[in-house]
Amino acid sequence: MKKKWKIWVAILVLAVMTGGVVYGVKKSQADIVTLQTGKVVRQDLSSVVTASGEVKPRNYVNIGANVMGRLTEILVREGQTVRKGQLLARQESVQAAADVRAQEAALNSAEADAVASAAAVKAADENLRTVQASVDRARAELERSRLDFERSRQLFSEKLVARQEYDQRKAAFDSAEAALRESDSRLAQARAQRSQAAAALASSEKRIGQLKAMVQRVSDVFEKYTVVSPLEGVVTNLPVRVGETVVPGIQNSPASLIMTIADMSLITAEVKVDETDIVSMHLDQPAEITIDAIPNKTFKGHVIEIGNTAILRSTGLAASQSAISSQEAKDFKVVIALEDPSAEIRPGLSCTAKITTATRTGALTIPIQALTIRQRGDLEPVSKKGVQAATKLTPAEEKARKEELQGVFLVANGRAVFHTVQTGITGATDIEVLEGLKEGDEVVTGSYRVIRTLRNETRVKVNNQTETKSQ
Repeated sequence: MKKKWKIWVAILVLAVMTGGVVYGVKKSQADIVTLQTGKVVRQDLSSVVTASGEVKPRNYVNIGANVMGRLTEILVREGQTVRKGQLLARQESVQAAADVRAQEAALNSAEADAVASAAAVKAADENLRTVQASVDRARAELERSRLDFERSRQLFSEKLVARQEYDQRKAAFDSAEAALRESDSRLAQARAQRSQAAAALASSEKRIGQLKAMVQRVSDVFEKYTVVSPLEGVVTNLPVRVGETVVPGIQNSPASLIMTIADMSLITAEVKVDETDIVSMHLDQPAEITIDAIPNKTFKGHVIEIGNTAILRSTGLAASQSAISSQEAKDFKVVIALEDPSAEIRPGLSCTAKITTATRTGALTIPIQALTIRQRGDLEPVSKKGVQAATKLTPAEEKARKEELQGVFLVANGRAVFHTVQTGITGATDIEVLEGLKEGDEVVTGSYRVIRTLRNETRVKVNNQTETKSQ
């Protein structure tokens, strides 16, 4: 019994010693954090912005009603190709057509009156020339009579002619004077008649101008009852039918949409880019577009337009149209031209664009998840924190301790040490490092919970198998 008792005591002592050793080992490893790491490597990196939107033609026109009326004829169908100026539809236009005919008849009547007035002016010109010739003849006759009378008066004073001949010459002279006065009067009358005819012609011409303007006006009104294509393209939307009544737009109500004509020679993807990414967008940046309705196919394109007005994500309206300031998320419109669109693409199809905003060749990179933010005060040793806690800090020191630093944790000598870094462009899974690291450095990449709670100079143990299995 005594020997058996000693064996049990030895076993108990051995168990206590083993438990103590195990406890000591576990206690010594209690503050060691298990994590995953990755290497700082050089690689080609591209920064890509992803945005969604829809396919739209670059140039399209929504044709609305210009006047109120019933559609009497639609000459095209949806999907049909039309040329510029082609007649597309007609509206009921009885009154407008009658107005055109009435004004054209009035114009024809005015033009006939103008022709008559022009003929009257021409006749007046001929009469004026005839009367002028009569005046010239009367003036010449008066001059001849005056010379005869002067000679007769001289001879009569010298008693060389009889008084009868003298009186005849004087009567002829007086008659020539009267004839000249009569011709002058007829000339004045002819001039007045010519002026009257010219005034009538001018009035007719002005009336013709007025009536031409009226014909142009009623013709323009009449043309509004017909719908013609403003460009060459395809009818992409035809929401009306023959017999429906369409109305023009008013202040707060748009016009009835008759059809949409789209120029399909240039297809674009109109996407909405988040406000945090719009600052990196520039014209001619390359893009890859995928269309939901056309799987397993990617289209190339480039940016041709960048919007300057923020669009509220909830309403789709411009933020500048909002009466109050809004802190909700905003987007900006970006238009991408497809370089080689296929015939199967249709306006309105949903699409996703991946726009390459920057590229780097041989950039120094780290995984994005390795990057973290710490306050300066959280990086100080525990002993120093205790001293600062006992000593009241000034506002400037307190502010300095709350400064946020961007960096990564490097694994060195079994500890995680925080290093501040400066970053460049961001790729899909990696980010460019400009300063603070060198190629081959081992940085902490996981887990996410560890990176969030990891303290500076904490003892760590690397276990990348967990990361491999999880992947």
